[in-house]
Amino acid sequence: MSCSLRLCVVLVLVTVCSTSCGERALVTRLTFSGSALGPEAELVQRQLVRFGERHPGVEVELRVTPDAADQRHQLYVQWLNARAPDPDVLQLDIIWTAEFAGAGWILPLDAFALDVDDFVPAALAASRWRGALYAVPWFIDLGLLYWRTDLLPSPPRTLSELREAARRLQETGRTRFGLVWQGARYEGLTTVFLEHLGAFGGGILDAQGHVIVDEPAAIRALTFMCDALGRDGFVPLSVLTWQEEQTRFAFQNGDAAFMRNWPYASGLMQDRARSPVADRFAVAPFPAEDEGRPTAALGGAQLAVNARSANPALAWALVRFLVAPEQMLERAQLVTQLPSRRSLYDTNALAQALPIPIEQITQLLDAAVPRPVTPVYSELSEILQVRLHRALSGQQTPAAALREAAREIRTLLVRSGLASEEQAP
Repeated sequence: MSCSLRLCVVLVLVTVCSTSCGERALVTRLTFSGSALGPEAELVQRQLVRFGERHPGVEVELRVTPDAADQRHQLYVQWLNARAPDPDVLQLDIIWTAEFAGAGWILPLDAFALDVDDFVPAALAASRWRGALYAVPWFIDLGLLYWRTDLLPSPPRTLSELREAARRLQETGRTRFGLVWQGARYEGLTTVFLEHLGAFGGGILDAQGHVIVDEPAAIRALTFMCDALGRDGFVPLSVLTWQEEQTRFAFQNGDAAFMRNWPYASGLMQDRARSPVADRFAVAPFPAEDEGRPTAALGGAQLAVNARSANPALAWALVRFLVAPEQMLERAQLVTQLPSRRSLYDTNALAQALPIPIEQITQLLDAAVPRPVTPVYSELSEILQVRLHRALSGQQTPAAALREAAREIRTLLVRSGLASEEQAP
């Protein structure tokens, strides 16, 4: 090859490289990690593409993670603990925000001046750590009491009424079970206990972070749950191995008068071809005794920005886009998830999108209660699950189980630097 020909080839290669490299430099890539299963993944991908269309030169990649919450949590911890700059935006379970904020893994968001007044207060409270906003509520989930409208004219107003109605319907042979809930040793049991706690005026931690799960109100709540399985017998012992789906099948098949579950079950049970109880149920908050308040355990997801993102302002723009009313409404219409913005509950579009009447949902929003907002929530819940299950299975009395749980939680808080030595047992 002649020198002139070689020179021409080199010039062509340099030109191609310069052009392609220049094109790559014009594209800013963000990564988003979140739901990646079935219709929800399709919806997220569609909204990410729409964001890119509104921001020329920006491409957003959906980083697929396991759908199981514990596996996704483990993967996030590996990435963020290694100081990875991506994903730029993360979908967090509502109970992870304080942990990730306390570890310094996600950015405080107050500087971005989000108008927070429209968000459900309980969801917003779960997005804060030590007064600062670290995440934005994306969609919410609520613990519901499902009740059979063909068996009762109205939902019970108190737990005592629920117990009496459940026992009466069992004794007369109208249903096989009075009430079913999630009693296996996993996070679902903690949420069921939280709703019983609220019904009796109790809690796990108080507003100052002190442990109160061994106080009289909590003991009454756990005693009620134990009696429901034993002396009163309106909850079957089999729930001690049940999670959401086993509970749904029991209610959907007509075997129970009442069920505690999440909103997802409503749409499935309205399928007339598969559900004997279609059009024969409604929802209400879990009822309370005189000293408590109706309580709906808060679930759902938050959006947060990676503290080491190379493009934090652009990542925030993506968060703001995804929590805009139009994106939330589309999510409700296509995957039946509850928006975290209160204003949407006044719209006909949302009323038509959801399988549960709006007036029932707004009543539940007022009863929403977050789980304890603490960086060590996962360990705290694990302690509770073990002790609650021992009491419910008859291995410990409610008082002894909660006394041990409180002692272990206090030790955990001191060890984590979240409480002083004086608060340890």
